[in-house]
Amino acid sequence: MQVRDAHDDEKAPAPVRRLRADQARRVADLVRHQIQAGAFDDVLPTEQALAAEHDASRNTVREALTLLKDEGLIDRLPKVGTRVAARKYDHGLDALLGLQETFQGHGTVRNEVRAAMRIGAPPAVARRLGLDPGARVVYLERLRYLADLPLSLDLTYLTPEIGAQVLEHDLETTDIFVLLEQITGQRLGSADLSLEAVAADPHTAATLDVPAAAPLLMLERLTRLDDGTPVDLEFIRMRGDRITMRGNLTRATPEWKVI
Repeated sequence: MQVRDAHDDEKAPAPVRRLRADQARRVADLVRHQIQAGAFDDVLPTEQALAAEHDASRNTVREALTLLKDEGLIDRLPKVGTRVAARKYDHGLDALLGLQETFQGHGTVRNEVRAAMRIGAPPAVARRLGLDPGARVVYLERLRYLADLPLSLDLTYLTPEIGAQVLEHDLETTDIFVLLEQITGQRLGSADLSLEAVAADPHTAATLDVPAAAPLLMLERLTRLDDGTPVDLEFIRMRGDRITMRGNLTRATPEWKVI
């Protein structure tokens, strides 16, 4: 006598029918990674080759490539094929580095100083920098280029004494982080940061040479000296089409409780 398991009567779940747009997004994610990782030179494989590699139809691959073209990563030209239009620059999240240090080896970083002045600290700034209400801080606004490409618009608040000395130095070719360490004789120790996507307002869009409402990476960072003293509060708007934030994370060991 054959014994039947109760689960034998259960029907296997029907496979979910995935829209081509879902599949195209998946392929676009993988091809985007390949472009950034340098898997291709200037020219991508054919649609047929990409379809075989990603187990997708040519229509799906074609839709995925359209997504990447809309992002500005690739160009599609008749009789030429699909070419890499622009690669993004990696900005690490593992170390506390200035932009010049981050992109060392990729080209010359220069700064267009749009504002450098002493102002009364807004209450939110005074609190973050540990200053008395109404303290005067040094405010900097810089448009930062890699070669001729505008990469970021940086708004910086510095504590009064250190900021005053920063104003005496060359701000067009030197990272603020380098100046802070030179002036204080201390290394920078730590920073609190947050990263989010924001839409470019019309003025910022024109400044960074991107379309209005284009997605930007907004980095807010409070930096401290090695002794824990806060010295630098920054609000940095970076071009999302030219910068990728990368980091290496380690999972903390969980604390198991014995009950």
